Amino acid sequence: MRIREAILEDAEAIARVHVDSWRTTYNGIVSDAYLQQLSYEQRAENWRRGIGRNALVVAEDESGKIVGFATGGKERTGNYGVDGELYAIYLLQEVQGQGIGKRLTKEIARNLKNQGFSSMLVWVLELNPSKNFYKSLGGKPLAETMIEIGGENFNEIAYYWEDIGKIVD
Repeated sequence: MRIREAILEDAEAIARVHVDSWRTTYNGIVSDAYLQQLSYEQRAENWRRGIGRNALVVAEDESGKIVGFATGGKERTGNYGVDGELYAIYLLQEVQGQGIGKRLTKEIARNLKNQGFSSMLVWVLELNPSKNFYKSLGGKPLAETMIEIGGENFNEIAYYWEDIGKIVD
C-alpha cells in the first residue's frame, strides 16, 4: 500500500471512494434515497476544485487503484481551542481494518504538524461505528453538534488530539 499526495488526475478515483464509502458506511444510518442520489460526477468536480487547497493524501493498492483518502487543514470554526482538523477520511469497505486509515491519519497529522499546527479534531456521526477508530488513536470527545443530512438530523461528535505529535510518532 502506498500513501502519497493527491494530484488533479486523482479526482475521479477519490470521488468513487468518497461515494462508495458513504454508501457502505452510512447504510442503515442515512436514508437510502440520499445515498443513492450521491453522484460520482459531482464529487469529482468538488475534488477537482479542492485538490491543492488543503492537505490531501491517497492510499493506492499494489495495482495503483486508489482505495482511500484523507484530507485536513485549519480547524474551520475557531470555537474549540484546536488549530487543525481532519476534514475527511474514507476507505473502501474491502480494505478497512488493514491499518490504512491509521497511515492516512498519521500522514495528515504529520502534514499539519509540519505547517505549525499542534492539535487536531475530527467530526464523526455518533452512529458511525468508525468512531471507535478515532478512540483507538487516542482521540478524546470534545464537543457535539447536530447536522442535517438528507432532511434528517444527526448528532455529530468531535474527537480531538491535544498534541498531534503523538499521532505522528
